[in-house]
Formats: sequence, C-alpha cells, structure tokens
Amino acid sequence: MGIRLIKISSIYFAVGVLIGYYMSSSHSYVLTPVHVHINLLGWTSLTLAGILYHLFPCLASSKLGKWHFWLHNIGLPIMMISLAIVITMQNEAFLVGTAIGATITCIGVLLFVANILLNINKK
Repeated sequence: MGIRLIKISSIYFAVGVLIGYYMSSSHSYVLTPVHVHINLLGWTSLTLAGILYHLFPCLASSKLGKWHFWLHNIGLPIMMISLAIVITMQNEAFLVGTAIGATITCIGVLLFVANILLNINKK
C-alpha cells in the first residue's frame, strides 16, 4: 500500500504543479486554495503516509490503514473538484460537496493518526 500511495501522491503533485503553472501564466490566482490543498493533502501528506506504510508494514496491513487509504483518496478529489467549481463558477451550491469531501478526508486523516498511535510499535 505504501508504494501505491506514493504513486498516487505523484499524480496529486502533477495536478498541483499544473494548477500553479496555470495561475502563474494567467496571473489569476483564484484557484490558490485548490492548489495548496492538493499539494499539501495530496502530494505531501500521502507521500509521507506512503513512506510510513512502507517502513512499517503493520500500519499498511491494519484495517485503519486500509480505511485511511480509501477515505483520503475518495474525499480529497470530491473536496477539490467541488471547491474548484465553487471558485470558478461562483456557485455556492457545490459547497456541500466541498464539506462532504473535507469530512471524508478528515476522517481518513484521523484514522491514519489512530493507526500510527495504536500500531507503530506493535510487535
């Protein structure tokens, strides 16, 4: 699972960099929140989680690890796509999607933290 997370995180990295490149080229920085969240929650966080899952296989094999993987990778795209629509189309109806995606992602992150605290020194 660790290597898979690192590979997925590289896709988030590419998306984040492309959004940053677009903003810089167009001199329009309205997508800054999307750019920042994709780079932090997608690229950075998932790379670090992938490294930890790779170094500590007990984390990856736990149910908490599996739930974290799926919740993080379901919630983050929902949140980011919804936020991009809210910003670019100025349609606040999609704030619900942003909130749902953020909640799913947050639960995934909390499960990751619980997994670390409960299983990292487990023998």
